[in-house]
Amino acid sequence: MMINFEKNFSRLIKVLSPLLITGALSLEGWNLYVVLVHHSSLPGLTFFFGVGRFALISHGIEAIIAAIYAPSRQRSPLGYGIYTFFVGTVGLVELLRETKIGDNL
Repeated sequence: MMINFEKNFSRLIKVLSPLLITGALSLEGWNLYVVLVHHSSLPGLTFFFGVGRFALISHGIEAIIAAIYAPSRQRSPLGYGIYTFFVGTVGLVELLRETKIGDNL
């Protein structure tokens, strides 16, 4: 029962996380554009900018970790880093649960 819940929850995260990260990237891009054309951004969005930046930074750190560990699991560092950036912790957990090369010898 618990494994089924974990699998379904993991699938849900794999769908929602890329959408939310893309939204955070878009929000940051829009904010950068607004600042560059010398307009002030809406003060009511400050909270969302903070949450988005936190998510982008944490997913970036997870992507770097995944890129470092990917070769030991016979995975492409760039590909798995990008995948982990968009799906977050789920991608990193999947990678770390895989057997290392040489562990089953």
